[in-house]
Amino acid sequence: MTASIKGMGYMCIGVLFLALGDAVAKWLGEVHSPFEIIFFRTLVALPLIAVLAHFGGGLRTLGTRRPGVHLLRGLIYTGTMGFFVLGLTMLPLAEATAIAFVAPLFVTLLSVPLLGERIARPVLAASALGFVGVVIVVRPGGDAFNAGALSMVAAALCYALTMITARRYGGRESFWALVFYISLVPMLVAAATLPWVWRMPDPWHWPAFLAAGILGVGSTGFITLAFRYTPAAIAAPFDYTALIWAALLGWWVWGELPDIWVLAGSVLIITSGLAIAYHDRRTSLNRRPS
Repeated sequence: MTASIKGMGYMCIGVLFLALGDAVAKWLGEVHSPFEIIFFRTLVALPLIAVLAHFGGGLRTLGTRRPGVHLLRGLIYTGTMGFFVLGLTMLPLAEATAIAFVAPLFVTLLSVPLLGERIARPVLAASALGFVGVVIVVRPGGDAFNAGALSMVAAALCYALTMITARRYGGRESFWALVFYISLVPMLVAAATLPWVWRMPDPWHWPAFLAAGILGVGSTGFITLAFRYTPAAIAAPFDYTALIWAALLGWWVWGELPDIWVLAGSVLIITSGLAIAYHDRRTSLNRRPS
């Protein structure tokens, strides 16, 4: 098995874990507050991250000289998780997943004012196409345009800001420090809200909380492995398999079927993402010394 094929396999597994975790969060969100879900998800994830960090370079990799950066990233990611879980409870799983894919487009556009990067015209055109796809899915002024859709857009924006900060400071901090503190801060914030949002989980909810945390760490691990074995431009398009899993899970668990607008918008969003990945790959190949 070549490294690229292995990386693509890891990417598909990671995305599957991500979709399963979203389905679990949606199910729990029908009863529990988003902050309660965030608390248990990160409470389970943190020890697993610490163990992985121990075997991936030692606990010293969790050390940092930029606590303020991690605090900021953690607060932004708390918004990501909160808005995302809230949106999941209001929208069909496939529709919520499709809207969430606007995040890479936000990253592309925000990298100009926040990182001083330049966007090539093909990438700008592809980003515009992706936003058209999101507009089709959300349908402002239509029945689909509601608090759930706005919540998912807000989650995508917060996630994009999280990725922007990772791009800016990731080279100066270890991977495990970035992952650990971005889970620690949301756990502390969520814990502070528990006196107001707490609802005692039913017996069958405890395994779901545990599964949500394990799936979250598992998805991060497999996706990280994917980018280690495969160039980003090749691995990234497999992220869109999440739409397939979301549609299947939504149909199987909740009897949800995406309508023609969600399907049409998803096609444009996927096309946009693939076009950007293709452009990035060609650009990286052209920059290689002959």
